[in-house]
Amino acid sequence: MASPVKPPSQAGFTAEPTAPFPWPGTKKEDRDESLFDKVATLGRKKRMKEVADLQEDGKHAIDSPTTSPVSPEIIPDIYNLEENEERSLIEIDSRDDFKLRELIKVLLDWINEELQTHRIIVKDIEEDLFDGQVLGKLVERLANIKLEVAEVTQSEAGQKKKLKAVLDEVNKILNLPRWHQQKWSVDSIHSKNLIAILHLLVALAFHFKAPIRIPEHVAVQVVVLQKKDGMLHTRHVTEEITSTNDAIGGRFERDAFDTLFDHAPDKLSVVKKSLITFVNKHLNKINLEVTDLDTQFCDGVYLVLLMGLLEGYFVPLYCYHLTPTTFEHKVHNVQFALELMHDAGLPKAKARPEDIAQLHVKSTMRILYNIFTKYKQLS
Repeated sequence: MASPVKPPSQAGFTAEPTAPFPWPGTKKEDRDESLFDKVATLGRKKRMKEVADLQEDGKHAIDSPTTSPVSPEIIPDIYNLEENEERSLIEIDSRDDFKLRELIKVLLDWINEELQTHRIIVKDIEEDLFDGQVLGKLVERLANIKLEVAEVTQSEAGQKKKLKAVLDEVNKILNLPRWHQQKWSVDSIHSKNLIAILHLLVALAFHFKAPIRIPEHVAVQVVVLQKKDGMLHTRHVTEEITSTNDAIGGRFERDAFDTLFDHAPDKLSVVKKSLITFVNKHLNKINLEVTDLDTQFCDGVYLVLLMGLLEGYFVPLYCYHLTPTTFEHKVHNVQFALELMHDAGLPKAKARPEDIAQLHVKSTMRILYNIFTKYKQLS
């Protein structure tokens, strides 16, 4: 909106006009130049202010001790705690722990992969899961069920009601002892308690055999707050979120392929080419060729045939599905190939058959590298 026209200064009419009409005694060129100078000056001042603000923001970001991408929890007011009620908070230093960050990233990637057909993208594990909306979709996807809950809830009461229905179904599916269910609750999840959310997601990942490598021995330092006799008491404890991954088939410690994918993606294509060259050296003997490492091993057929060629025997067709048509067929083939590798003395694969069948490239490369290591000198 244009500013109202101000009257000229009464002290000799020295004020500059703000109205668009000509001012007596001035030429058009002078007026245009004067207006241009003003606009240019305002533009320079604005840019200078933006630069100054940017520098100040940068200095604040550098000096600020809270650089964690995970927002720190606010210590609850003592008056919000009931008598004998407890709340736990992760210490700031623990939030920066590498293993904790890795666990969060792995879980986020898994959730987003599971929910991609719903066009749901989870960016913040606390902010996006607390109300039960996304969590409900995840449970429906994993368990192949339909929950009888409201699709969208805005009120806190509605969110908690929906969250309770979701968690009741989760506890029923997991069939956990009562004491274990205390690791999460409606109140803890809805209050965006990171520890409770992580416990819940890890339990779901283990139960449904998620094709992910959950970091082992993830633990955080926690401050436990409790109100007793009207006073706030605190104690420090270590909360273990994950131990080992034996429950889903073997210990999944980080290896060279984790480092390769995380820190040297430029070298990934070189490794892939080397493995493809090795594989084709043998598969070409039966007129087969691999051109895409990422996809051509997911059904297990090439793995089975490769082991037969390397070990010098014919694999009976009734032992595997030569033309697999279902996911179960693919898993069967990969499992059979892993058994052949075990019989040949190869080290236990750090991947599950489901990993390969679901196009988990890192797991595929691990298996092929195991084979390459043993047979690379074979002509």
